[in-house]
Amino acid sequence: MGRASRISLLIQAGTLKSYFPNSQIIRKGEQELRWTHTVTPTPLSKSYTISLHYKYGKGAKVYVLHPKPLTLARGKKLLPHVYSTPEQRLCLYYPKYREWTPSRLYVRTLIPWACEWLIHYEIWSVTGEWYGGGIDHENEAEKTEMNNAA
Repeated sequence: MGRASRISLLIQAGTLKSYFPNSQIIRKGEQELRWTHTVTPTPLSKSYTISLHYKYGKGAKVYVLHPKPLTLARGKKLLPHVYSTPEQRLCLYYPKYREWTPSRLYVRTLIPWACEWLIHYEIWSVTGEWYGGGIDHENEAEKTEMNNAA
């Protein structure tokens, strides 16, 4: 079975615009795409401005831009399942398992996954328990920084 080809950023941008007409999209040819939009994951949720940034050869990164900083659960010093608490860069998939590749539409993967992460974040912020699954990890740089501050 051959490797699936990358979906053109023109198609990704058009699909994003059709699903989220009020979103902002900046595309630099087939090299880079940045999408920003405010989402409300559930009718009871707060609204969050998220940004998806894809750069050819570097993959896709998803950030929560607003609110910033996200409220931490009582007694917690770092957000759960993020690559960076200060950047609020979400951990949405495990790259080694190839759960996401550039051959998949953002509107069917990264964006719903980000909304799901936000739902689990809202529960975590109240309970202190992460029910979102995933592989347990900490950002090593933040872990070192936190240990040095203690």
